[in-house]
Amino acid sequence: MKVILKETINSLGIIGSEVAVADGYARNYLLPQDKAVLATPQNRHKMAQEKTKFDIQIAKERKLAEEMAQKLEGVVCQISAKVSEEDRLYGSVSTRDIIDALAGQEIVVEKRMILMKEPIKEIGSFKIPIRVYKEVEPEITVEIVPE
Repeated sequence: MKVILKETINSLGIIGSEVAVADGYARNYLLPQDKAVLATPQNRHKMAQEKTKFDIQIAKERKLAEEMAQKLEGVVCQISAKVSEEDRLYGSVSTRDIIDALAGQEIVVEKRMILMKEPIKEIGSFKIPIRVYKEVEPEITVEIVPE
């Protein structure tokens, strides 16, 4: 089913774009939550008229994202963890630990923003990208130190 997005959804696209989604996703989530409208000729025409408003909103979102990226660039996050004799961690450091450490520095990020392929299981310094907005991904440094 083709729909036109009324707001930016990270997994689908930006506001005003026409995307194809599963019928159930559109019927049960996007349309009732007023996040999208059906891609009919009337709705396409209406969205084309509101395009300037969408462009302004996209510019605002991008500007906020770039400000957030500047704030995040160069941030060093230090996490202490229990370590075995071979410098291996008991357990691992996950996105939740990084979120908590950043919250201690008064930086708020969501779990889905942290682009970690797998949990960290050893001591060291790691560069972790944070997706703030589409194509805006600053890197923070996470240092794992023994407790």
